[in-house]
Amino acid sequence: MAKPIELNQEWLERIAGQVNGLEYGSVLITVHDGRVVQIDRTERKRFEAGASKQPQSQATQNAGDKLKAVGN
Repeated sequence: MAKPIELNQEWLERIAGQVNGLEYGSVLITVHDGRVVQIDRTERKRFEAGASKQPQSQATQNAGDKLKAVGN
């Protein structure tokens, strides 16, 4: 049977600190023997397609040039 999780105020503050300000992403809490031992935060950045300042054709050309340079 699973042990009840031991959470004190310090761990609650750590978890809240990882969740605060997170717009897109996840917080993973790892528990061993009923105790929190690790908190992982994965943050995602989302960009709107129309947010680019370059015209689409120029942005596509620049991206292609960068890929060619890497491939050489």
